[in-house]
Order: sequence, then structure tokens, then C-alpha cells
Amino acid sequence: MRYRRADVKGETYFFTVNRAQRHLGLLLNHVEILRAAVKTVKQRHPFHIDAFVVLPDHLHAIWTLPSDDADFSIRWMLIKSGFSRRIVMNERRNASRISKGERGIWQRRYWEHLILDENDFEQHVDYIHYNPVKHGYIHRASEWPYFKAFTVYQGWRNHK
Repeated sequence: MRYRRADVKGETYFFTVNRAQRHLGLLLNHVEILRAAVKTVKQRHPFHIDAFVVLPDHLHAIWTLPSDDADFSIRWMLIKSGFSRRIVMNERRNASRISKGERGIWQRRYWEHLILDENDFEQHVDYIHYNPVKHGYIHRASEWPYFKAFTVYQGWRNHK
């Protein structure tokens, strides 16, 4: 089955990427490995990170792609696989994942949203900043240490 995804070159997208086993805190335990995977992919397939937050079981990101590129799918595939290769294999895997040689770290799919305008951009940045508060990990967004590792926030107009 092929999923319809937005594919507008040079645009800004919001993403939600989930772990397969949502109750485990693997992402925070290995945030440096995730950072390294993102950095490696950015070197080979450039993109701008407008906002990024890592939580124990999922992450949210806003990226702006180069003007001649709309392929965020390859970037996520490489980030997820790069991270997975560096983690000890101890997760549960169902028969389907085993038969396809897949790890059981990430959900196969992720959610993306094409950012429509400055207001939409600001709402999604606010959502990313508030997400750790919403999930009860902290009381104020400024307390969450897993923003600063990825993001240099420049605002909507400064990255377009």
C-alpha cells in the first residue's frame, strides 16, 4: 500500500515519529546516538531543523527542505536505521518484522504535515515546546533539556 504524502520541494514540514514500544524510554537513554544519526543524515541530505523535541517514546520535528528537494522520507528512513544500528537488539519483534529483517524500535510509519503559513509554523513550534509539559515530564518548557540538542530556532521568515 502506498501512502499519500505531501511532496512540495523546499517547504517546511512538521513530523511526529513514534517508537514501536511506546512505554520504553529508549530515545532519551540514547539521545546522543539519535543526535549523531540526525547529524550524519543532514550532512548527506541537507535540511534545516526549525524545531525538534525528543521524548521517551516519540519525537516531533519541524524541518525545512532545500529548494530543489521534497524527499523527507529518505531522511527519516536513514535517521531511524542509523539510530537502530547503534542500539543493542533486545526489543520484541513480531514475525513480520523478523521476516523483513527489521528492528522493532520504530513504528514503520510517521505523521507529517506541510506547514501552510507563518501562523501554522508558530502553532507547531509552540506544540513542540509544550509537548513535554503536556505529557507531564516537566512544569515549564524551558526545563526540558532535549530541545537544545537539535534546534537553532530562527522563526518562519528567517529560514525561507
